[in-house]
Amino acid sequence: MTDFLPVSQYLPHRAPMLLLDRVLQVTEDSVVCEVTVNNLGVLAPFLTAQGELPAWYGVEIMAQTVGVWSGFHARQRGDKDIRPGMLLGGRGYRATAPSFAANSRLRVAMHLLMRDDKLGSFEGEIRSQDKVIASGRLNTYQPDEQELTRLAQQGTQP
Repeated sequence: MTDFLPVSQYLPHRAPMLLLDRVLQVTEDSVVCEVTVNNLGVLAPFLTAQGELPAWYGVEIMAQTVGVWSGFHARQRGDKDIRPGMLLGGRGYRATAPSFAANSRLRVAMHLLMRDDKLGSFEGEIRSQDKVIASGRLNTYQPDEQELTRLAQQGTQP
């Protein structure tokens, strides 16, 4: 079993937008992460008054899990900086309820379906107590340094 770095070492995100607690597994074509839904954890700012997390957050949690996969492999290659990726879209995202229960532990597993130089497609699910509570497919894009610079410059122009 591999000891993994904190999630923040694999993603360019920072609190409060870091929505995962820990990395459980990374392989060549899959990743598993975990997060707990409670008022003391990273999801606290996004919880309802009942302590639940709206299920639509599942898309971002799945996307950040894909980001962990990408960041882990970038570190393995010796890349110094973790570049942001982009979620292009998703297909078939379904949740079994409108929110994820308070005090539940969410286990997010994503599997690589296809990848070329910059585009990737991942399929995955979110489980709680060994039950699938959300699933879907995400399409991602990894911009290169020139594209990131161009996007940053466009964002500063009026």
